[in-house]
Amino acid sequence: MVFMIKVHQLAFLFGLLGNIVSFGVFLSPVPTFYGIYKKKTSKGFQSIPYICALASATLLLYYGIMKKHAYLIISINTFGCFIEISYLFLYIIYAPREAKIFTIKLIVICNIGGLGLLILLVDLFVSKPNRVSAVGWVCAAYSLAVFASPLSVMRKVIKTKSVEYMPFLLSLSLTLNAVMWFFYGLLIKDKFIAMPNILGFLFGVAQMILYMMYQGSSKSNLPTENQLANKTDPKEVAIVAVEVPDARSAIVEGPMKPMN
Repeated sequence: MVFMIKVHQLAFLFGLLGNIVSFGVFLSPVPTFYGIYKKKTSKGFQSIPYICALASATLLLYYGIMKKHAYLIISINTFGCFIEISYLFLYIIYAPREAKIFTIKLIVICNIGGLGLLILLVDLFVSKPNRVSAVGWVCAAYSLAVFASPLSVMRKVIKTKSVEYMPFLLSLSLTLNAVMWFFYGLLIKDKFIAMPNILGFLFGVAQMILYMMYQGSSKSNLPTENQLANKTDPKEVAIVAVEVPDARSAIVEGPMKPMN
């Protein structure tokens, strides 16, 4: 009995730490959007990473609401939905007309239509005892896709032999985030949280190894500023993919470009 209480307390501690780290990751694009506000333009930036981050947060919030006592997942993903909607609202205000229309279409299709379709399908075709597991599998699959997204950044680092577009602190924070949620899932014996964060941890470690390998390399092979104008810069936003199921049952990239 005492052992079970200690495991529960330890799981809560990892979940709380995961909330704290995730909170910081969600706030990482703030300087970028402050710059957009100051310049009154979002030209050269993309909205897709923030749309993906919002989709991740809404999926996990839905997952948390379906469960009992999933306070940690509800708290961090409620904040995630709020901050990502704020980013997208600001982006739409200052985006060029074509980018604005494109962003609104994606939000309607992915964030409103996609989530609505999932809720409808689960309600119509999945029995009540299996609904949490069904949504958990969807969240796990989405989280795996999100955690695999840094592959493009890692490829750019290897190609350019520069870590300019893969900040160490962001890679470290995403790795810590994956570790916290992995141990939470391990302690409560939940595969929906443990599985995706194993991949998140491995990719995070790989990014930090690449950073140490190329930290002092020359930047002579980097693309020019004009070439990067319409490309994604991985320092701007990180998609946080976290799953915090209860005991019964994660980005990045970063300035962009913008989880989890």
